[in-house]
Amino acid sequence: MELRFELKQLYLKETFSIAYGNYDKRDTLLIELSHQHCKGYGECVAIDYYQINLQGFVLKLKEVQAQIEAQKIIHPQDFFKFLLNLNLHPFLLSALDCAYWDLFGKLENKSFIELNNLPSENLVESSITISVGDIYHQIKKIENSSWNKFKVKCKGLNKSNVEKLLQLNQNIALDSNASFTGEDCIWLQENPDVKKFSYLEQPRSVGNYNILKKESFANWMADEDCQNIDALEELLPYYKSINIKVMKCGGLTPALEMIKKAKEFNYKIMIGCMTESTVGISAGCVLTGLVDYVDLDGANLIANDYASGSFVENGKIILSQQPGLGIELK
Repeated sequence: MELRFELKQLYLKETFSIAYGNYDKRDTLLIELSHQHCKGYGECVAIDYYQINLQGFVLKLKEVQAQIEAQKIIHPQDFFKFLLNLNLHPFLLSALDCAYWDLFGKLENKSFIELNNLPSENLVESSITISVGDIYHQIKKIENSSWNKFKVKCKGLNKSNVEKLLQLNQNIALDSNASFTGEDCIWLQENPDVKKFSYLEQPRSVGNYNILKKESFANWMADEDCQNIDALEELLPYYKSINIKVMKCGGLTPALEMIKKAKEFNYKIMIGCMTESTVGISAGCVLTGLVDYVDLDGANLIANDYASGSFVENGKIILSQQPGLGIELK
């Protein structure tokens, strides 16, 4: 098996504004694993609020490259166990795990869906993200969109803006990226109209969720508070829903385990994404038959997507029919 990797940049179609800041581009690390003329792909993205250092990832890959290339072709579950011994950051672990699933499926001539016997019909539609901005500009974007579901970013709570969004009679979620205060959360979860929002994502900074009440009018959804499977039990009294991102939890292998455990706890589950190319979005798409919400618009927001595979069109998940994750570079 051969390992290759390359630093690239993803350019956004327009400035993306969230509570953490404004972004025009994202740095990304593309991983390629190849064997017998088949190539599998994975990626991870530099997200500053996750403190991701891609240059550090490159150094780590150079350190472990010989060990990875010496591995025989084994089942992806076993390959993941090998990867766990390399002490990798979850984002880098995810890129390698996804690349290997893609490669293994192509070698076996079977899709990830087939290999894991996953549902692929009647998939939940994805939302599209509306950046932080003037409320009337946000509303205009929603009204002019061909998508049916929306995730509206906000920086802090503006009660008047909340009321304007609720009046739209659209499928809308709120994502404050941890910018709500305790008082904001109390107002939201005690307001019956807030039930109209499909969910309210990561209201407060990491670890400050004790004020949240699961059995309230707000469908609180954990994102940064829910990094991996270990967080699920602790968050139970506070959150009804969780956002599982393949990159955040360490890959497709742990994502499958996390979904299984979350269902046992009766969480509502979303498959979400970062700013990602079709390489990353294809990995998320294969899990959408297992979940309640989908937010996989990452590749739709960038101008220079460098891959093809599964994709999202006006919110509808279009699964690749090719082996593995169906990823090919353009």
